[in-house]
Amino acid sequence: MTAPAAASPHLCLLGDATSPHIQRWAREMRARGWRVSLVTARPAPIDGVHQQVLRPVRRSAQWLLRAGVARRAIAALAPDIVHAHYTTSYGYLGARAGRHPLVMTAWGSDLLVTPHASPWMRWLTAWTLRCADLITGDSQSLVDAAHSHQPTAPVHCIHWGVELERFAPVPWQGKPGFEIVSLRSWEPNYNIPTLIDAVAQLHRAQPHLPLHLHLLGGGSMEAPLRAQVAAQGLQALVSFHGRQDDAGMARVLARCKVSVSVPTQDATSVSVLESMACGLPVVATQLQANTQWLEPRWLVPARDSTALAHALAQLAQDDAAAQATGQRNAALMQREGDRRLQMDRMDALYRELLQARAAARHQNSSKIGR
Repeated sequence: MTAPAAASPHLCLLGDATSPHIQRWAREMRARGWRVSLVTARPAPIDGVHQQVLRPVRRSAQWLLRAGVARRAIAALAPDIVHAHYTTSYGYLGARAGRHPLVMTAWGSDLLVTPHASPWMRWLTAWTLRCADLITGDSQSLVDAAHSHQPTAPVHCIHWGVELERFAPVPWQGKPGFEIVSLRSWEPNYNIPTLIDAVAQLHRAQPHLPLHLHLLGGGSMEAPLRAQVAAQGLQALVSFHGRQDDAGMARVLARCKVSVSVPTQDATSVSVLESMACGLPVVATQLQANTQWLEPRWLVPARDSTALAHALAQLAQDDAAAQATGQRNAALMQREGDRRLQMDRMDALYRELLQARAAARHQNSSKIGR
């Protein structure tokens, strides 16, 4: 008689269903045999993922008020593992839920910015992290920031990775003109006005350069950004695409010869990795996370439009160097950027947590039986 197949382990994610990162994580774990559910304050359809929806959160303090309903939702789901994405919101809900094993993933500003806002936020962040059984971050800067709060759990660097089958180089010679892409959100941290100013400087210095800027991402600053483009007389040179799915991003990346990512604070950016995988040179901010991936000559200070314009001018003037930099980036992603490898690592960490829990239960039951 054949033994029945073991039930799929149940992973409960806490995070925004609207985030493509959460959507990808859920899909990757379902592909590895996990049953996935999601507790979220921002719902969106994800195939095969049951969602427990919390009331919307419009102010940071409202996360404190969602702890009770989140705890009851997690208890009703009875998952094998809870995994909260973003420490100072869903991570807090996961910590208050009191269910283990509990995994937390830091995204960037939750450890690099928010804890420095006040002593209260630093204390709350440290308390939240100390509730976790495993912590991950996608850059060494996040790993170091997590360690600064002295958690008891191990901390691992797991980055989001790239779907290399979708994000891949296209023939350089087929790219039209000198087109620039930004995949970053239109929010204050990402300094899109700095990029627009840099493009304006480049256009004034090289008016005959076939220049075009593609802005993807979308966000709350759309109106002032459009006004800035109009004031600079760049309407014909800038396209506002807004948020795109992976296929849409890949189409725009295929046209471009450089990608720009110049936030004030950031961990490892998926948009940087995707741009690299497409064989583009990337000009980015001088941040620790970027030094792991990019050559120093393509790193610029935050909010320095003149330095950014100079880096873009170098790439525009030396097409061979731009192509060679893009090839170097694509080769690096082939070696280290594959999302499947990163998600395999995460799957293995999950299963180690389950094994440790099972061993602890067995040990406790043995003590009771004595």
